[in-house]
Amino acid sequence: MNEPDQRRRLLLGAAAGAGALLLGGCERVDSRVEGLLASASTLNRGVHKLLGGRRSMAQEFSVADLSPGFRGNGNVDPGDPAYRDLVAGGFAAWRLAVDGLVAQPASLSLAQLRLMPARTQITRHDCVEGWSAIGQWTGVPLARVLDLVRPLPRARFLVFHCADSFGSGESAAPYYESIDMDDAYHPQTILAYGLNGQALPVTNGAPLRLRVERQLGYKQAKYLMRIELVESYAAIRGGGGGYWEDHSGYAWYAGI
Repeated sequence: MNEPDQRRRLLLGAAAGAGALLLGGCERVDSRVEGLLASASTLNRGVHKLLGGRRSMAQEFSVADLSPGFRGNGNVDPGDPAYRDLVAGGFAAWRLAVDGLVAQPASLSLAQLRLMPARTQITRHDCVEGWSAIGQWTGVPLARVLDLVRPLPRARFLVFHCADSFGSGESAAPYYESIDMDDAYHPQTILAYGLNGQALPVTNGAPLRLRVERQLGYKQAKYLMRIELVESYAAIRGGGGGYWEDHSGYAWYAGI
């Protein structure tokens, strides 16, 4: 096993172990454990970026390496009535809002995104649950969208708001995730509308999902509806920067 694969397996194991510890414990995690996990996440982020560099690239593969099928995970068909209407209309009425700390907020249709310069990459998706799959993703580099809206100097994070929710009734919580500006401008970070040469299926996040290739699968937000640029994500939802970070104690930075 080469060194990158060894590091990937170690990080996958650490992330899964942290999730298992929190899910299997008491309803309220001891504050000392929360502090330890937060410190480990910060350390992981710092070491990963120090060793790999801001522009280090995730491994890319050939068409011959593609997995036979790219499984859906988590939510695979949001039940929200507004989303179902968008599916029925072929996503013609769908818009991606990009706002927050930007000079020029935007509302972009799928057709507009498809007209922008695209990137295609074949990469491996690593899930915190322990499975992996290799897929070919096509989409617009997130940096291109940021160039349109012109982030303000105070913008430090991007929050991705999604159409799907977990739970039901009053306990339902919309999915969301966030990344920092380094990952947002990384050349392999794209807003993907295609998978394996076809339009992105609903199962995998249609019409648009995030691909941030240097992080674990739960960071790859699906069913994108809005990108919000913020100075801090501490006041958004549970304050952890993502659905699983809020509800299961997953690390905010899931670098691999």
